[in-house]
Amino acid sequence: MITTKYVNYKQVLNLSGIHLIWISIWCTLITTLFYFFNWDWMIIPWVPVALIGTAEAFLVGFKNNQAYDRLWEARKIWGGIVNSSRSFASMIYAFDTEHEEMGAFELEDRRKRIVYRHIAWLYAFREQLLVPAEWEHISNEEDKFQSIDLKRHRLIKAGFPDYGRTPIFLHKYLSEEEFELQSEYKNFATYLVSKQAKEINELKNKKIISEFNQVQLQNALNEFYNYQGQAERIKKFPSPRQFASTAFVFNILFILLLPLGLVNEFAKLGDWGIWTSIPFCIIIGWIYIIMELVGDYSENPFGGLMFDVPMLSICRTIEIDLLQMGGETDLPDPISSKNGVLV
Repeated sequence: MITTKYVNYKQVLNLSGIHLIWISIWCTLITTLFYFFNWDWMIIPWVPVALIGTAEAFLVGFKNNQAYDRLWEARKIWGGIVNSSRSFASMIYAFDTEHEEMGAFELEDRRKRIVYRHIAWLYAFREQLLVPAEWEHISNEEDKFQSIDLKRHRLIKAGFPDYGRTPIFLHKYLSEEEFELQSEYKNFATYLVSKQAKEINELKNKKIISEFNQVQLQNALNEFYNYQGQAERIKKFPSPRQFASTAFVFNILFILLLPLGLVNEFAKLGDWGIWTSIPFCIIIGWIYIIMELVGDYSENPFGGLMFDVPMLSICRTIEIDLLQMGGETDLPDPISSKNGVLV
């Protein structure tokens, strides 16, 4: 997530620098050919170009609106996880027992184990969402600009030491037996929630907690399953490619036709007007590219890039809150933004 009030020039160039180069080359090439060779046959009227640009603007606007909906829904899902996690932990620590055979130390140990397992679920779930899908930028082998996304991904991870330490966190908050079970489950996060349900049901069967308490805790676990399913729906179902691909193709078509129609209009101002068309052509084409890229990157909110939901920061916030509820004082540091990016 970009945290700066305004997108700075480094972030803009990082996103669209290469596109700006090829747009500049194309506009300059067309203008040069027109000026020195006077190839009138290559010029087209401005009206059809303007119509294509108008249609493209509507299509890109629709795509960006859908991308924003996916991004905002993803953020609401993690916001719900924050609230439900606090409620779940507060119930765990608040429910007391009148079980005569259950000592205070054993009860506290059970509470800590359940809360720790929930923290492990957060990091395991985040790690699963970061697995690249085939339609995401970072895993598209046919994308000529894939290396840029990989470099951006590595830079982000280098700026956040905790970015790739999920196995360490799982080892910290899970028992050795549970930690070793990761390889046996394709969806380890789902297993952890089911393990929570079994342990809570065991507490009810031993009359350590009441049946009413067990129902409340199970409802909280059901909410985590709901949030997990909602996030997996966004992760595993891409924005319909027929809309995304069409917008991209039309955008390229418009930019290719743009100098062919624009240079003729500026030529009416004289020879100097022909050269003046270059910066205007670059600016117009660059604006359309930026609109396309903003929607293209925002439609995948769990891709591990700078435009995503800051899951690591949210997980750390929940971790700190839950540890403090248990009375612990050795707390990890909150995740802070680095170079205007929060992950």
